[in-house]
Amino acid sequence: QLQLVESGGGSVQPGGSLRLSCVTAGFSLDLYSIGWFRQAPGKEREGVSCISSRDGRTDLADSVKGRFTISREKSTVYLQMNSLKPEDAAIYYCAALHALFGQCVLDGGSYHDWGQGTQVTVSS
Repeated sequence: QLQLVESGGGSVQPGGSLRLSCVTAGFSLDLYSIGWFRQAPGKEREGVSCISSRDGRTDLADSVKGRFTISREKSTVYLQMNSLKPEDAAIYYCAALHALFGQCVLDGGSYHDWGQGTQVTVSS
């Protein structure tokens, strides 16, 4: 059974940083791509970043390019978030995609297993 557990959320001031962790179990990151998504109250879910299974290729949403970085180490995927803005506030989720061809996509509908989420608050 695939398991994903997020942590690292919290409350920061604008301009601050957080590092989210997605600890995975029950599957290999060599076969599964991992995506980070977020959803703010009253808004649709948004794809933030992903890292592919095969070669670690990454993708970032335009709204976070230059500020967020995704990486992975062993069974954990990280989302480093710098220069946080109030509009980054949301619940952040990680999700797994069985990527036979190593694909990395920001479409949440492609992912089949999700964590429970971690809350990020950005306010002064």
